[in-house]
Amino acid sequence: MATVSTQVRIDETTKKQAVELLEGLGLNLSDAINMFLKQVVLHDGIPFDVKYPKFKPEVLEAMEEAKRISRDPNVKGYTDIDELFRELDA
Repeated sequence: MATVSTQVRIDETTKKQAVELLEGLGLNLSDAINMFLKQVVLHDGIPFDVKYPKFKPEVLEAMEEAKRISRDPNVKGYTDIDELFRELDA
């Protein structure tokens, strides 16, 4: 089967993360893109749902709490894990 060269613009960080992940699976970027395109043809469209992820309510609450804590100047922060453990033991 003849192949053609195609240029695709990809965000640098996304490409780096994808290449690292794909290498762990024994694939290169070209093979993964070919696999994706074959699935597009087989499914007659995108082969997965394209939508925002839905989080459980408790996860959303935890995310909001983390945001509040990170913005609260009265919450003590740590830059040293040993300091954190010393305070926990006290």
